Amino acid sequence: MAEIENIIFDFGGVIIDIDPLLTIKALEKLGFHDIERLKTEEFYQKVIYKFEKGIDTPEVFRNKLRDYLQMNLSDQQLDDAWNALLYDIPEERIRIIEEVKKNYPVYLLSNSNEIHYDLYVRDLQLRFGYREFDELFSKAYFSFDLHLAKPHVEIYEFVIHHHRMDPEKTLFIDDRMDNIEGARRAGLKTFHLQPPQTIRHLFKNGKLKPGLAIQ
Repeated sequence: MAEIENIIFDFGGVIIDIDPLLTIKALEKLGFHDIERLKTEEFYQKVIYKFEKGIDTPEVFRNKLRDYLQMNLSDQQLDDAWNALLYDIPEERIRIIEEVKKNYPVYLLSNSNEIHYDLYVRDLQLRFGYREFDELFSKAYFSFDLHLAKPHVEIYEFVIHHHRMDPEKTLFIDDRMDNIEGARRAGLKTFHLQPPQTIRHLFKNGKLKPGLAIQ
């Protein structure tokens, strides 16, 4: 295997911990009880997908969510419930990225949306002193900004070509198998991060540990 020269990190589930059940519980507290509808592909396609791709604005997303829930909730109630799934960014993982960046160009590639982004960029600013993710990473990419989303191969190819990467020498780390498979179709090397693993288990002194299950 060729030596890894670049590393691309996912965000949710890799850098920051998330739990979508917390959003479901928050909506349940607001009075929505048809919980199984929030776990369907229909909900993702009708409400979330265009928001993650930056096609729908936060205002349009909130209105779609209200219509789907059939509840007249305020913007703040919706935002608080939508953000409930996000935990704080663990300091240890920020420090690991800072160390890794000394040895490799590091990139962030995340399916995300404006409401979530506003929350965790504020966390990054207040707790770690970075104004934006481009200051922590060599470059950070978010689906809502690119109008592209994982696992479609185009989003990986965009990053590869923009930075003239050799995909055979570029490692993509994600917690979702569908995103891993999309990255492989683009020719990237991959590591499927699964609990209880965290990125701490992948690096030592800022370098990839030997013997990792890279494919």
